Amino acid sequence: MDDEIARRVYSDPVARWFVTEAYRITDTAELVGVAGEQLVLSGIPLYRLAYFQLTLHPEFQGRGYFWRRGKGVETGVRLHGDNQDGEYRDNPLPVVFEQHKTVRVRLDRVEPEAPILRQLKDEGATDYVALPLLFINGHVDALSVVSDRPGGFSMSDLDRMFLLQFAFTRLVEVHSLRDTATHLLDAYVGRAAGRRILAGEVKRGDGQTIDAVIWYCDLRGFTRASDMLPRDAIIALLNDYFDTMGNIVTAAGGEILKFMGDGMLAIFPVPAPGERNDTALRAVRAAASAVDAMLVLNRIRSAEGEMTVRFGLALHIGEVMFGNIGASQRLDFTVIGPAVNHAARLEKLCTPLDRSVLLSPAIAELLAAHDIEPLGHHTMKDIDSPQAIYGLR
Repeated sequence: MDDEIARRVYSDPVARWFVTEAYRITDTAELVGVAGEQLVLSGIPLYRLAYFQLTLHPEFQGRGYFWRRGKGVETGVRLHGDNQDGEYRDNPLPVVFEQHKTVRVRLDRVEPEAPILRQLKDEGATDYVALPLLFINGHVDALSVVSDRPGGFSMSDLDRMFLLQFAFTRLVEVHSLRDTATHLLDAYVGRAAGRRILAGEVKRGDGQTIDAVIWYCDLRGFTRASDMLPRDAIIALLNDYFDTMGNIVTAAGGEILKFMGDGMLAIFPVPAPGERNDTALRAVRAAASAVDAMLVLNRIRSAEGEMTVRFGLALHIGEVMFGNIGASQRLDFTVIGPAVNHAARLEKLCTPLDRSVLLSPAIAELLAAHDIEPLGHHTMKDIDSPQAIYGLR
């Protein structure tokens, strides 16, 4: 920042606020809301302030934060592929994102074609300006400001906001990088593991012993299906299966740790020693929901002429080490321990017992007797004596 810009920043109260105070706000929606209020207090005739954040996320490509004077902040997401629809292409934002240009539309002088601009004009807006926010790494977000004052923004207003544009960019760049890191860690290692990694638990061997229900499941007949079906059909089958299983686990408070080919490993951490029964019951109810959900999924796939899904699922409870394991240059945040091995071996009995869900004695003793039924004693790999096995009624 050269001397002239520094002088102008520190002589303008709102610019000084952006530089000296705004960095304390860590929530993006709150930052947009307070920024809008600060601009109004400084005399800028602002009706709406909108920040458009592009991010890396498996479900959506960006998020919008919309502040309106006197109405607070609303947020929304733009799904992948939506940037090709007509409504978006008619919007001024593609020019900002793709050409890195500032766009101004004097709404009190023209009849705009873009739907969003027509909506703003109907609300009484008189001036619209969209600006690119250029990050150091080449990434581009966008900011739009809208006035409802007769005549719109003055040149002095625009000059002040163009100066603030750089300060706002540096602030949201930090927010955007943090959000992207959080989204990617949530997607690839799970929310609990992601939080611990961001908190600094990155040293190989770092971890803690926890009590948890282990959920271990995989598909039946997947190897044969892989030989018979085209690649895209296999990917679609896996996505249908994992989406159904994964949504049920996370909705019940579980944490998906990894996908292993056609298998999935998840845990339901026990929050406190006195909550083992509740945690086990939550996991078992999720397993029952998975059975019902797969019936629905198979009806849909069958109606579409696609191969149906069969699965095996084992639940066990015990202590596991939850932390960083792997090579020095490639770590995995997962769980290990005898309880995990027991769940994996128990799941292998689903096929010979013709059951979708099997429970270990450790789970069964935490449940009411009417919820389960004994299936006898059966031999498990690398375990000397036959083990009692239980199923859902």
